[in-house]
Amino acid sequence: MDIFEEHESEVRGYIRSFPTLFDKAIGSELFDKDGKRYVDFFAGAGTLNYGHNPEVAVEAQIQYLKDRRIAHGLDKATVAKQAFLTTFVEKILEPRGYNYKVQFTGPTGTNCTEAAMKLARQVKGRGNIVAFTNAYHGHTMGALSATGNEAYRDESYGARGAVSFMPFDGFLGDMDTIEVFRRYLEDKGSGLEKPAAVMLETVQGEGGINVASSEWLQKLAQLCKDHDMLLIIDDIQVGNGRTGKFFSFEEAGIKPDLVCLSKSIGGGNPMAVLLINPEVDAWSPGEHTGTFRGNSLAFVAAKELIDQYWSDDSLTLEVARKSKLIVAALEELKAEFPQFDCKVKGRGLVLGIQTNQPGLADKVSAKAFEKGLISETCGADSQVNKIFVALTIEDEILNEGLAIFKEAFREVAGEAKA
Repeated sequence: MDIFEEHESEVRGYIRSFPTLFDKAIGSELFDKDGKRYVDFFAGAGTLNYGHNPEVAVEAQIQYLKDRRIAHGLDKATVAKQAFLTTFVEKILEPRGYNYKVQFTGPTGTNCTEAAMKLARQVKGRGNIVAFTNAYHGHTMGALSATGNEAYRDESYGARGAVSFMPFDGFLGDMDTIEVFRRYLEDKGSGLEKPAAVMLETVQGEGGINVASSEWLQKLAQLCKDHDMLLIIDDIQVGNGRTGKFFSFEEAGIKPDLVCLSKSIGGGNPMAVLLINPEVDAWSPGEHTGTFRGNSLAFVAAKELIDQYWSDDSLTLEVARKSKLIVAALEELKAEFPQFDCKVKGRGLVLGIQTNQPGLADKVSAKAFEKGLISETCGADSQVNKIFVALTIEDEILNEGLAIFKEAFREVAGEAKA
């Protein structure tokens, strides 16, 4: 590991949490250079919903390269893009009754959220965006302005521009935070500039696995209509089946104006997609651009994975079944350690357990790594242990990982209790 310590920037992060030299990966298993095996409960922070190196995607990409097909196309028309768009429309959009235009932004999630914010401001002719407490929308300057965590709001980020924050569902306990938002909009003395758009995650992954109810989302969608604001859903981490259905907002029955997708949409390849209500597709040609906005290998992988996993509802049913297994394991720990006021949080396969003991979650993650499990923490104070498995994880590996996690949690919590 000396080469990284000596030559890589201090900015490196996950290498500190998981200090080993990884080499190979398949499905939900990782192997370091010495062959040590790790169970993956991290899934690339939501990038690997279909696991590492899914077979159909790997084979399709290898063949594509062997055939010397076009690898870099900017936003030119290519056979690979055509095939992806055809599949995405037929398997994802049309069955759900969605009529979105598709924009390929730069290949990161944060570029996608920046594009959504830029377009909303252009369409409405207003500068302000409303985001929510504990939001996370990316790490470039515009996206950071809509991110709530104090750690990301240092002056050096330049992240203060034209974003106002409102309380997320549950942030004020039982208080209806949509009514709080409505009051700010309707009172001319509130100090809230009328927003162009409202942007949110339906489940705040990095913010601590905070779940917005369907009722709250429906009220928010209506509020946006009542006050001429666009609704932007950031489905970068919890879309692509993470909550069960392909989009995390489907159960609420709402239709956002703009939807941000990235991470797992490319099957492990860099790719980001902004879905745009045709009525607000106000871009001029080349107005939001990027050198790598047409990743051919991502198109190839994404098409194969959509064909494999979204031709029926089998994956959605699997997510629900596996979710119950994980929740049961976390509820077991909650019952065992009542003194830590544990809360089991999440939907589908974005789940976690929160404690009131500072530093406990980080220690659990470190202990789990020692035992061969990759898992991370989240929340403003890293107070939640996040269970983020591939949607395709085999039961045997899932149960093995849960056993390791429970063992690590019990050891750390037992020491804290003592």
